[in-house]
Amino acid sequence: MEKLFSVAEANALLPRLRQLLSRVQTEKRRLVAMKATVEGAREGHVRDWGTPQGPAYIQILESFQEGVHNIEELGVLVKDFDAGLCDFPHKRDGRVVYLCWKLDEKEVAWWHDLNSGFAGRQPL
Repeated sequence: MEKLFSVAEANALLPRLRQLLSRVQTEKRRLVAMKATVEGAREGHVRDWGTPQGPAYIQILESFQEGVHNIEELGVLVKDFDAGLCDFPHKRDGRVVYLCWKLDEKEVAWWHDLNSGFAGRQPL
């Protein structure tokens, strides 16, 4: 953990994080929608050279990976892309814990120990 967030710093990142998570979720849905086509092309690669959707798949995959990288550069840990569940390393009472936030929440209002996860969330 390189960065520790205050509650105010975590909340200040939420507009950017919402934008990035939305992008990653969209690209993930697009990848899942293409899964059968891409797997079929992979299985049949001995007979042909892939699928016409191959370049689009690679472009979507690169966009997904770039979004994930941008989130990681912020110092935020994404625990669940579908739910938009994120943790922010934070120092509380002299120890490192996680501030915990979900995409459908207005602001960061929860925290949990490093090992307890979402089930161990407690209000700030």
